[in-house]
Amino acid sequence: MLEAVLPLVLFVFATSITPGPNNMMIMASGLNHGVVRSLPHFMGICLGFPAMIMAIGLGLGTVFEQFPLLHHLIRWAGIAYLLYLAWVIASTRSVDGKDSYSPFTFWQAAAFQWVNPKGWVMAVGALAAFSTPGGSTWLDAGQIALTFIFVGGPCITIWMLFGVGMQRILQEPLQLRRFNIAMAILLVVSVIPMALD
Repeated sequence: MLEAVLPLVLFVFATSITPGPNNMMIMASGLNHGVVRSLPHFMGICLGFPAMIMAIGLGLGTVFEQFPLLHHLIRWAGIAYLLYLAWVIASTRSVDGKDSYSPFTFWQAAAFQWVNPKGWVMAVGALAAFSTPGGSTWLDAGQIALTFIFVGGPCITIWMLFGVGMQRILQEPLQLRRFNIAMAILLVVSVIPMALD
């Protein structure tokens, strides 16, 4: 049993802890809005991504196989949206909310999963690698989704808390501005491999 679950846990940990659009944005949200105001964003990621895995695992993936143009449109819409979010984060100058973007709501963060290029790679990769051929689609997709909740959730928490911890260091407006620009650049960099694919 452990031999079957351990590779999935390691895959989820590796893909959830590494930098990507969700982690860059939740860290920036933690810095600019704190934990309480970032919780809807956090929960939208933690529940929205597993919901996407379930939808793809239960047949939505075949729609994209039959209509590859739809998949390309969603990918490019996601890239454009990520570039817009990078600009919004880069232009944030204070943590007091006066010059700050609003944190994502639960539904915005959950919907974002559908246009997150790294999310698509993670979801399709997990389903391809950890589904049993001829097995129960519900059980396989459910196991993968639950693993992303219980392993991926703490990884996302680390990024959010890192952002919150940076509030103590980034007291000066110039420091905060530089940090937000750095986060925006990292968000753009995370999009480049998906754009070149």
